[in-house]
Amino acid sequence: MGTPERRSPTPTDAVPLAMRKRKASGWDVHAPGYEAYSAMQAKQTGLFNLPGANRTQIPPILSIPGLPPPMPVQTFGMGIGSNPNLSRQSRRLYIGSITTDVNEQNLADFFNEKMTEMNIGTGGPGNPVLAVQCNYEKSYAFVEFRSAEDATAAMAFDGIIFINGPLKIRRPKDYGGSESVGPSTHVPGVVSTNVPDSINKIFVGALPAYLNEEQVMELLKSFGELKAFNLVREGGSGPSKGFAFLEYVDPDVTDVAIQALHGMELGDKKLIVQRASVGAKSGLALPPEAYAAAAAIAEIPKPILPAGENQDEARILLMLNMVVPEELGDEQEYQDIYEDIKEECGGYGEVLDLRIPKPTKKDRKWGDSGSIREAQMIDEANGVGRVYVKYADPQAAQVALKALAGRSFSGRSIVATLLTDDSQTTPPLNLIFAPQPSEPSAPPPPAPLPE
Repeated sequence: MGTPERRSPTPTDAVPLAMRKRKASGWDVHAPGYEAYSAMQAKQTGLFNLPGANRTQIPPILSIPGLPPPMPVQTFGMGIGSNPNLSRQSRRLYIGSITTDVNEQNLADFFNEKMTEMNIGTGGPGNPVLAVQCNYEKSYAFVEFRSAEDATAAMAFDGIIFINGPLKIRRPKDYGGSESVGPSTHVPGVVSTNVPDSINKIFVGALPAYLNEEQVMELLKSFGELKAFNLVREGGSGPSKGFAFLEYVDPDVTDVAIQALHGMELGDKKLIVQRASVGAKSGLALPPEAYAAAAAIAEIPKPILPAGENQDEARILLMLNMVVPEELGDEQEYQDIYEDIKEECGGYGEVLDLRIPKPTKKDRKWGDSGSIREAQMIDEANGVGRVYVKYADPQAAQVALKALAGRSFSGRSIVATLLTDDSQTTPPLNLIFAPQPSEPSAPPPPAPLPE
C-alpha cells in the first residue's frame, strides 16, 4: 500500500489544543436581559425577526411562563424601540406636493432652522436632517433625520407654508411603527393636513363644491384655532368631494362649533356637521351657559349662530372671504369697496346698513412678529375681513344670499350666511351696527355784542 504518511514532530513549546484559547464567537450570545432565555425562547418573544421577515409588521411580544418578562431591544434612538429592522423607515418622512422650486438644500435648511427655532426634537449636536432625496417627476421628497424622535417631532410641521404652498408630511408606506406615534407639540399658526382619528375629530358635509381650503377654513376659524384640516378631493388634488375633516386646538370648542355649524346655509346647501369618530356622541343642543363659557376662553370668539328656526326673521347677510385687511387700510380703496358692495347689495332690496370693519392701524410699535400677531388677533376679534349687510326685509336678504353666495369678488369666492338681529357673533352685532360718530358740526355764530 506504499509508505505511510509521516507527521512532522510537534514542537516542544506548543500548547495542546484542549488548553488553547478559542476565538470569541457570536453564536448563542445572550442579549442583555435575556440571560435566562434559551435561543428558541428568545425567538418566541417576537423581538428578533428572521432575515426576510416582513419588516412592516411588529410581532406581538410573548412572555414565557416562569421567566422574567422580555426587555425591548435598545436601538439608541435610531428606530422603533422594539424592532431594529425599522431603523431607517422610522427616521424618514414623506414630503408630498413639492415643486421644482424645492430642492435638497433648501428643504434641509428649512427643517433644520425651524426645528432649532421651535426647539423641538432631541436637540442633540448637529443638524436634525441627515439627507434629502427629491423626485420631481412624481412631486415628492424623502427627508431622513438623525433619529426617529426627530422625525416624529418634524411631523408637527405638516401643513406649514414653504416657498409657495403648504407641505404635506406623512410617514413612508414602509413605516412599520405605531401610527399613534405622532408629534407631541403643536406649532402655533400651522394647520396640519392630516386629521388623526380622535374623539374631537369633526366631519363637515354638504360643502359647496366651489369652496377651496382657504374659504372653508375662514368660516371654521371663527370658532377657534384649527389644529388640523383636510378638504377631501378626488384623487387627492382634483375637485372637492364636498366634505372635510377637522380638529380644533382647544377641544372645548368642538361641541360649540358642531352646534353652531350644523344646519348653517351656505349657498343652496345646509351643512351637516358631527363628530367623525365611530360611536362618539353627535352634536347636541347646548345650554346658553355653554356658549358663555366658550366665549370666556381667551382668544376664542363666540360662534356664528345661523338663523336656524328663525329663518323668516333673518335679515342680516354675513359674507366671508370677500375682503382682506390689506385692501381696507387705504381710505380711498376702502371707500371704493364700500360703494361697490352697497350698490350691488342694493339691487336685491332696501339696505338699511352696511358695515365693513377696518383693520388696526399699524405703526412702528408693531414691528416685531409677536406684536404683528397680536394685531392680527385684535382684527379677528373685531370682525375684520367680514361684510355685514342689514336689509329692511328678510325676503330681500334671502334673495341676496342665493345671488351672492359663491360669486367672485376680487378673485375670491364669497362664503355667505344669514343672521338674525340676536345672533351671537364676535364682535356682537349691536356693536357692529352701533351708530357711527357724526362729523362735528360747525360752531354756532358768535352772539352779537351788546350795544
